[in-house]
Amino acid sequence: MTLGVSIRALAKGFDGKTVLSDVSLEAPPGRSTVLIGPSAAGKTVLLRCVLGLEAPDRGEVALGGAPPGADGLARVGVLFQRDALFDGMTVWENVAFRALQRGGGPRRAARERALALLADVGLTAGAAALYPAELSGGMRKRAGVARAMADDPELLVLDDPTAGLDPPMTNAILDLIERHAARTGATVLAVTGDMAAARARFDRIVLLQGGVVRWAGEAAEAEAARDPWLRQMLEGRADGPIAWEARA
Repeated sequence: MTLGVSIRALAKGFDGKTVLSDVSLEAPPGRSTVLIGPSAAGKTVLLRCVLGLEAPDRGEVALGGAPPGADGLARVGVLFQRDALFDGMTVWENVAFRALQRGGGPRRAARERALALLADVGLTAGAAALYPAELSGGMRKRAGVARAMADDPELLVLDDPTAGLDPPMTNAILDLIERHAARTGATVLAVTGDMAAARARFDRIVLLQGGVVRWAGEAAEAEAARDPWLRQMLEGRADGPIAWEARA
């Protein structure tokens, strides 16, 4: 069964500073939901709470109706903001990490599967044999996307999957995410700063700012929505309710 995400009245802060104060949202099973908002809005912190990497100060997170746990997370593919590739493993070993950890199958088959995924994100067999430190930032990002999809997860949690990529590669990665979701029925929960992608490539949009959800709805409804927070983000305007201080 595909995993959906349900968040209720979630709050999280660090060192006395509130990051998320009262966040409730749904990422429905089998659909794609994208989080948008200014810098420091708490988008990455929210994803970390979904993954169980941060414990909420208050509120609840459920994956498929249950709190985040080892069983649920085994069905989740993750791309971290800074890719989090293992420096001591080659690129293909990073992509095949779960398969290699499980064992029970030939290493060659795991490598071939990893090479195919890396080819999907524009990385060659030569790049697959390198170590993460030998890759550019954009190449590391693409390798991270390939790793997230390696086990055909039921839920993809992607923190800015196209950041730092050129337009052709951005479109290629978004196409790959869409194909994966269509083929497997996976739920997608992603963060992006690309407003064109948010409007055109995802089913639902959730706008975070000031520790709360300012707008949430179908992407198809966003163009006609008159909400001032949403309009400012989608149109990239300096003037509006999102203050400059929020972006520091």
